[in-house]
Amino acid sequence: MNEFKNAKEEYDNTPIPAELSERVQAGIQEGKARYRARRGRTIRRWASAAACFCAVLAGLNLSPTIAKAAAEVPVLGGLFQVLTFVDYDKTEDGIHYDVTVPQLEAEGDLAGKVNAVIQEKVDAHLAKAQQDWDDYREAFFATGGTEEEWADREMDVIVDYEIKSQSESRVSFVVTFAEGWVSSMEERYYYNLDLSEDRDLTLRDCLGENWVETCNAAIERQIAESVDEEGFTFFFAPEEGGFTTVDETTGFYVREDGTVVVCFPEYSIAAGAAGIPEFPIN
Repeated sequence: MNEFKNAKEEYDNTPIPAELSERVQAGIQEGKARYRARRGRTIRRWASAAACFCAVLAGLNLSPTIAKAAAEVPVLGGLFQVLTFVDYDKTEDGIHYDVTVPQLEAEGDLAGKVNAVIQEKVDAHLAKAQQDWDDYREAFFATGGTEEEWADREMDVIVDYEIKSQSESRVSFVVTFAEGWVSSMEERYYYNLDLSEDRDLTLRDCLGENWVETCNAAIERQIAESVDEEGFTFFFAPEEGGFTTVDETTGFYVREDGTVVVCFPEYSIAAGAAGIPEFPIN
């Protein structure tokens, strides 16, 4: 206990570098520019009837500025439809919320399960973002920050989705969750569905029985090709936590041309500068 007390006192007495505020501001601006640039590349939306998504927002005492249902995928053979269930852009208490949430409409149990999982992830993301912001504010003032300096800070909280491909019975889409402020994070979740069979699609479905060997060979080749003339690459070596093999949990999506793209979380097999690693399997 004494060691903890001494460590805390030492931390509290650490002088604040004069350039701290400038560095923090630079980090905020960099994060905001990064995520707003990505946001600008998202798909177009077709406006339709207003809807409400209070369940997701009640915990943060927010109400959507815009809540609408917009048909992103036409009804194809009556099997399914992907709607923009919630779409709003709002700033409150220093947090800029840019939230677009999809909803799948189809017969069978799969659509309801997917919608429930997405809503759960949205709830968790918004709650975590609020907690991160509260923790940062507490630490900011505890280390000598002023109200005037704090007023210039803003956090971006993003939920968005993109449909990668569709057919009469299948759809592949990605839902992105991001925070952008002093530090930044981004997570993507991949949904590949066969609505005619009411089930998830797997890499085996798309690539055949030898899907593991096919994916591993393509990924290893592309990692090798990323090494520059000086031997540098963003990817970690296998013994350092880099890529070893795909498995049933590996994320992927299917492009309109039918190409399967295997994806890994940011920082998982490469340095952060590599972003979210994606590997077309062909």
